[in-house]
Amino acid sequence: MSVSHLRTLPDNSVGRAYVGWLEREGVSPDTRDSVQFIDDEECAYVMQRYRESHDFYHALTGLPVFVEGEVALKAFEFANTILPMTGLSMLAITRMKSAERSRFWHTYLPWALSNGLKSKEIINVYWEEELERDVNDLRARLGIERPPDLRETRKTIRKQRKAAEQERETIGGLMAQ
Repeated sequence: MSVSHLRTLPDNSVGRAYVGWLEREGVSPDTRDSVQFIDDEECAYVMQRYRESHDFYHALTGLPVFVEGEVALKAFEFANTILPMTGLSMLAITRMKSAERSRFWHTYLPWALSNGLKSKEIINVYWEEELERDVNDLRARLGIERPPDLRETRKTIRKQRKAAEQERETIGGLMAQ
């Protein structure tokens, strides 16, 4: 799949959403390792295809690659595919900070379960045939709603913390006078 070709597709196409996500996250379709430890050729192909499709799931949902986004996506995948490895991957929640875990439990897990259970099976999407389709049309056809933008949520929280810190410094300076 040519990333340069994907850049020529219409702005709101699946292909452009995918390449935009790759660039925003600083990843490449070539960064996926080959499947190992599966002797059956057909099973190995299915797992390789799943791994290759994972970044399309990110592009479709808008979830980023840091731990909080990955765990949210794995929860969605588990609800949608019932693949045991996706459920086990959710154990990475233990690496999250308290505020991130709280956000996961209250926002992203409910989104993941609701959307994963109600949407069509995403493992069956032939992504190469969807590249020119409008990404919103594909989401509608699959029955997937986008979660709250995690990058924007985190940016807003950082701004609020910085403003609160500046206010404390200002108040502290006034009290010292």
